[in-house]
Amino acid sequence: MAENSKVKKILGVKGMNDVLPADAHAWELFENTVQSVLKSYGYQQIRTPIVEETALFARGLGAVTDIVEKEMYSFADSLNGDNLTLRPESTAGVVRAVLEHNLIYDGPKRLWYTGPMFRHERPQRGRYRQFHQIGAEAVGFSGPDIDAELIMLCQRLWDDLGLDKVRLELNSIGDAEERSRHRADLIAYFEQHREILDSDAQRRLYSNPLRILDTKNPTMQAMVNAAPKLLDYLGQESLDHFEGVQNILRHSNIPFTINTRLVRGMDYYNRTVFEWISDELGSQGTVCGGGRYDPLVEMFGGKPTPACGFAMGVERLIELMKAKGGVANQKQCDVYLVHQGEAAMLQSFVLAENMRNAGLDVILHCASANAGSSFKAQMKRADGSGASFAVLVGEDEIAGNSATVKFLRSTDQENNQGAVPFDSLTDYLVDQIIGECDDEHHDHTNYLH
Repeated sequence: MAENSKVKKILGVKGMNDVLPADAHAWELFENTVQSVLKSYGYQQIRTPIVEETALFARGLGAVTDIVEKEMYSFADSLNGDNLTLRPESTAGVVRAVLEHNLIYDGPKRLWYTGPMFRHERPQRGRYRQFHQIGAEAVGFSGPDIDAELIMLCQRLWDDLGLDKVRLELNSIGDAEERSRHRADLIAYFEQHREILDSDAQRRLYSNPLRILDTKNPTMQAMVNAAPKLLDYLGQESLDHFEGVQNILRHSNIPFTINTRLVRGMDYYNRTVFEWISDELGSQGTVCGGGRYDPLVEMFGGKPTPACGFAMGVERLIELMKAKGGVANQKQCDVYLVHQGEAAMLQSFVLAENMRNAGLDVILHCASANAGSSFKAQMKRADGSGASFAVLVGEDEIAGNSATVKFLRSTDQENNQGAVPFDSLTDYLVDQIIGECDDEHHDHTNYLH
């Protein structure tokens, strides 16, 4: 093929990040830990489609939010004209599923989800246009106890992941009537300082003034700090609910800071809102956010139903785990099977399947286009795999009906390999690997001759 007709590489879409094998262990460790913690609190998994009707998000998130106005991946289905959107978050889809399938007919439900979300925003450290979230939704619970439980669940997760520099900020945004009175005073206050407002604040002044409180613009900080505080507008019921959350957290020794500027961009939130924040990820340090959203079920056509939940960014938390050193390199397998010659190759397939039947992870060396197949080349790959053992099968082993077992991680260079009969090999390796777990000084000279 001529040089000028060389096929052009197709690259990934900007902001859509690949998770490569080197990072797979961190993802697996994180996901397994989260699933274990959620299960310990009685949460059941729910899986919803990544594509929903655009109207679901416009109604639930609010037509004037940044997500709906600027960030959603929306399109018309060319086959039937339906207006569809790649989900920018999962709460709306979970609530839609709860209503559609009448999941709370027999009582409240604790649910959790995981999967990719999509927002067309500027890619930055730990933030991508396709990103992953894990979240929990407690639907049908009205008291401050479930709010506190969700927060304590997060604290347990940080503890299990070894993340000790994640702090909790807490606020209450009250109910709709309280926010309405605050909103009117907030607009009037911002109108008096219009010359200080940046373009985003000007745009939000009448559509979503609460979001102005969340600005990161340093020139606006003093003015925003002096703005009317929503906490001062809360009625007794909202105050009692908020105090109930705080009492449980204090009694359970969960430290928190009340941040009166903490708000939510989605229209469906009310009362308790919270964020978990790390200072190790730059200015955008929120790794988990949540709160109560009692109005949402009714907004979607259901009966008034209280609910509370959170969502956490997987990429950001894995970045924190790596920075903390909480993700050790994982070995690819227990055993790497090295062979030379056709008879040895055929026997190696039998041995590998027997070991896998016993629960061992086994890599059987296969021919590749860019590497040799000599014993030396294969042993180099065996060592690089992180395996505890290399099993060698060649002409001598076939003749002797035994495999050579080499201890790749042994410090005893004189007794680090020997022959094991084919029919004893699986039991021997299982015994050695169990022994590694039980006793790091396990005697591995048994069976060798």
